[in-house]
Amino acid sequence: MNILLRLNQVSKSFEQGGQKIKVLDHLDFIVERGETISILGQSGSGKSTLLSLLAGLDHPDKGTVEVKGEDLAKLSQDQLSKFRSKNLGIVFQQYHLMSNLTALENVGIPLELQGKSDFTGPAMLALDQVGLSDRLNHFPSQLSGGECQRVALARAIVSEPNFILADEPSGNLDRKTGGDIMDLLFRLCREKEQSLILVTHNRELAQSCNRTLVLRDGQLNIYAENNSD
Repeated sequence: MNILLRLNQVSKSFEQGGQKIKVLDHLDFIVERGETISILGQSGSGKSTLLSLLAGLDHPDKGTVEVKGEDLAKLSQDQLSKFRSKNLGIVFQQYHLMSNLTALENVGIPLELQGKSDFTGPAMLALDQVGLSDRLNHFPSQLSGGECQRVALARAIVSEPNFILADEPSGNLDRKTGGDIMDLLFRLCREKEQSLILVTHNRELAQSCNRTLVLRDGQLNIYAENNSD
């Protein structure tokens, strides 16, 4: 077993209206290298909170989040930024591209965070992989929604990270464009043997992953073993 990600007894709560709301409750979770996992759950069930913890954007109240054996909470902000840029690829529903940077420059951000001065070659390759080799110097405002999401995907894969976190990556796209984006994401993960954690409301899409889990009452429960190749 090659464990890439481990959550050990993770709990997370928030204050709301003077009350403490527990979102994650002593959650245990393991992801192996090359495994693709989809996570379903109702709005407010804690899916976005879970992704924030996995990405090191937030820390649990209790328990540990370990990536490649590193406890993310023990890293300084600088160490965490560099660790994240090398090991984690994140694809958001809203793209989160820098409006003042070209597609090429947006894709190069993770490599710059690693201290690499020349990101042009790898960024061009990543954009070519997502079919945007003719959009290198375009700004986000000059791209369609599908093209922006492809830039975001290229940014997530440019450093060949160990695993990719995807939060409703096709949610703002039409059915065909969204399907193309997801087909591309699954293909790239297979080719690079990367792990994927996909948060989605689309049960049909969820079945494309090896495992489908449901986040309910602070715990991840098995929804389906999909046995996807």
